[in-house]
Amino acid sequence: MTGLSVIRPGPLSLLQDAGRARWQHLGVSPAGPLDIHAAAWANCLLGNPPWGTPLVEIALGGVELESAVDTWVALCGAGLDMTLDGAPRPNWSRFPLRAGQRFCLGFARSGQRSYLAVAGGFRAGELLGSVATQTREGLGGLHGDGRPLRAGDLLPCAPASLSGMASVPWRFVPDYRAEPCLRVMLGGDAGDFAVAERRRFFAQSWTLSPQSDRMGARLLGEPLRAPTRQWSLGVATGAIQVPPDGQPIVLMADRQTMGGYPILGWVHPLDLGLLAQCPAHRTVRFERVDVEAVQGEMREFYRFFGR
Repeated sequence: MTGLSVIRPGPLSLLQDAGRARWQHLGVSPAGPLDIHAAAWANCLLGNPPWGTPLVEIALGGVELESAVDTWVALCGAGLDMTLDGAPRPNWSRFPLRAGQRFCLGFARSGQRSYLAVAGGFRAGELLGSVATQTREGLGGLHGDGRPLRAGDLLPCAPASLSGMASVPWRFVPDYRAEPCLRVMLGGDAGDFAVAERRRFFAQSWTLSPQSDRMGARLLGEPLRAPTRQWSLGVATGAIQVPPDGQPIVLMADRQTMGGYPILGWVHPLDLGLLAQCPAHRTVRFERVDVEAVQGEMREFYRFFGR
């Protein structure tokens, strides 16, 4: 099979799809894209089903690919320079990629992650129903062993032809340069936190720790006093755990499936993408939102992308 050859893989490039949603009862992390907004748009631009079509999540940029097939690609996410045989191409758009052409990405100026999709999706064998790469557990990816893309890899894809260029309307393109205010649904163990502690969480700015990764976004600030919990429970993506040191952790796509730290609430699923696009040392703030408002917005989001 033909496809795109990896000349330079960048710091961390991972094949992803919608993830492994049905295996968490066995301790398997769901994985999947950290920024579902950018990933859905990349597939949507090409006419791919937005959910489940394999694409590549590129951290920071620095990627170079050479095509061995005539196809179309789309890139959405972090602000970076992009060229095709040296000619610039716009972000948040689709364009043709011909056999023999080289596609290069510079390093991100704003945001942290970009999503590269190809018409028809990249082809790879599924493991537990998904190609999503989970490096910690050694699952998924191009070879099924959970490793990131390397120089010399071939991303298989089929030839494709589309009718013309297309871009995401500007109103749907986030500004990754601004300090985000992330919406939070209180719940879990929130009632066991003192009222003053809940207020302090929302009143202060938090700094994103350099120790953050695809498993969890670690926050630094004035520590919270968390209640004591003596048992572990199942956890969900977006959960805000507060460990004994009082520095919250927001669970991301590669999270564990059980946790014993008290949970203050959950970050809005669409705002997790904004958090994933924040560089280390960026400050973030939080505001409270009702679960009904989040449910309505997510229904609208999924209807828009045809889920």
